[in-house]
Amino acid sequence: MDTFNLYEAKTNLSALVERAAAGEEIIIAKAGRPLARLVPLATHRAYPRPLGLLAGQGYSTGDDFDAPLPDDIAAGFNSTAA
Repeated sequence: MDTFNLYEAKTNLSALVERAAAGEEIIIAKAGRPLARLVPLATHRAYPRPLGLLAGQGYSTGDDFDAPLPDDIAAGFNSTAA
């Protein structure tokens, strides 16, 4: 773990970011007091999650899901009451 003062870090930011991306931890200090830590981001998965991973294990809709509503319930949606 290397420490750089703020001026050095600003001057060499590209190189420091490359080093951090390679796995190194960089400390940035001002007047000898550590202020920030430059670390690599967490790696992304190289593979996407498979579709349908939890198929059949959750909620399912009934066969009449898109059937018309009963008249008394539909009337509540169509009312023009103020």
